[in-house]
Amino acid sequence: MDFVQNLPFFGIVAALFFGVLCSVVHRRAAEILTYLLLGFEVVASVLVLQFVIRTGSSFTYMMGHFPAPWGNEIRAGIFECFTAFFFSATMLLALVGGRKHIYHEVESTKVNLYYTMACLLLSSILALIYTNDLFTAYVFVEINTLSAAGLIMTKRSGKAIAAATKYMVMSLLGSALFLMGICTTYDITGHLLMSNIKEAMAALHASGQYAVPISVIIGLMSIGLAIKSALYPFHTWLPDAHGSASVSTSAILSALVSEVYMFLLIKIFYRVIGWDVVQDNKIMNVLYLFGIIAMLMGSIHALRESDIKQMIAYSSIAQFGYIFMGIGLGTAFGMQAAAFHLFAHASGKALVFIAQAGLADANGGDRRIVALKGTAHKNPIAGLTFTVGAFSMVGIPFFAGFISKYNFATAALYSPNKIVITLVTLAISTVLNAIYFLRVVLRIYSPIEDKKPVIRSGFAFGLAVTVMAIGNIALGVFGSNVMEYIISGLKMFG
Repeated sequence: MDFVQNLPFFGIVAALFFGVLCSVVHRRAAEILTYLLLGFEVVASVLVLQFVIRTGSSFTYMMGHFPAPWGNEIRAGIFECFTAFFFSATMLLALVGGRKHIYHEVESTKVNLYYTMACLLLSSILALIYTNDLFTAYVFVEINTLSAAGLIMTKRSGKAIAAATKYMVMSLLGSALFLMGICTTYDITGHLLMSNIKEAMAALHASGQYAVPISVIIGLMSIGLAIKSALYPFHTWLPDAHGSASVSTSAILSALVSEVYMFLLIKIFYRVIGWDVVQDNKIMNVLYLFGIIAMLMGSIHALRESDIKQMIAYSSIAQFGYIFMGIGLGTAFGMQAAAFHLFAHASGKALVFIAQAGLADANGGDRRIVALKGTAHKNPIAGLTFTVGAFSMVGIPFFAGFISKYNFATAALYSPNKIVITLVTLAISTVLNAIYFLRVVLRIYSPIEDKKPVIRSGFAFGLAVTVMAIGNIALGVFGSNVMEYIISGLKMFG
């Protein structure tokens, strides 16, 4: 075994260890440790990705070298490694970009605990990406839930505590449904290792046995993860959580926490149930319908918002709808489009969340859209990078969002029964996206009228949003290359 094959496991364990370490050190030390950890995860993911591309196959790592059912496994392929790299880099940039707000909004005695939660959240994200064991996935789903709630609660406000409580209630409901699906899966297959479950599911499907329980399993897991992903109408926790949390937390919640559950759902469809089994199940039509509704309702709610942060939060609900719509198409092309949108949305949404904080700072902290007039002149880097993120959300060419919408439109052509609804909904959603994002862009570039004090965002903010903007444009320009990795990764995934 090459040493690089140990890195996914080392990354998960290191994140857990650094989480414990951050809880007992000074806040500055906790911050530095978290940045070092994230830097290591980015580099490690790139090294493992290069190894997998060079060898042309995925690999499994048995912890303690004990095979199942006594041991546990993690699995690394192109899709997993690229996702781990992208999510780690996004979290690093989100924390750097919102650094000033973390120190301003979180009590000084709790800053180290904030970074503790960030490290634990990172460990859960990496574990959900790499694990090859279904029950291990559930364990880290719960770690993800608790650490995300902890990040929300660290902000000094009663609204943040209320929002975290609401998040916990909804999220635990999703976890319960997901656990019920795992228990039913174990009951009919006798396995928890994903590869073993897939073999058993294929045999049961071929023989026609347990057809109803298999449908129940797919439904329970899909609905459970949909609730945790804030798919409409299970979205009620998301606007409050985003609006009440620190800006870095909002970016992480939208770009990473919700998306890793969608990644897990894709993994379950490919590696647990089996894509052939899932395609024959009517649950795909249900996911498609809810995705279509989310695309429209999320945009309509965003259009009605007067607070820029709340507007972006509702926009996330619409973007999650795109992913579920792509999955619900029930084709390989739809799944590829949904997988690409995981990265396009993470790139654009983290960017607009951080950039809007710079615009609000330029307006004395006022987040009302009507009050942001001329703020791009006061903070040019925030204005420019917000515009990049907004263009990506709308789907302007040369930005990541354009590639996503092009992929979804192309995927619709391979689903004759859904082509008209998909293309019409894409068009309506794009128009709504343009209305509520471009109105903000026009507003921030209007002539300056007021003399509100400007709160400087700092060098760290400028560096983070600049790198995010470059990354988004790179996804748009080199989208075909990224799609090749995704296609290869999904084939390896199954």
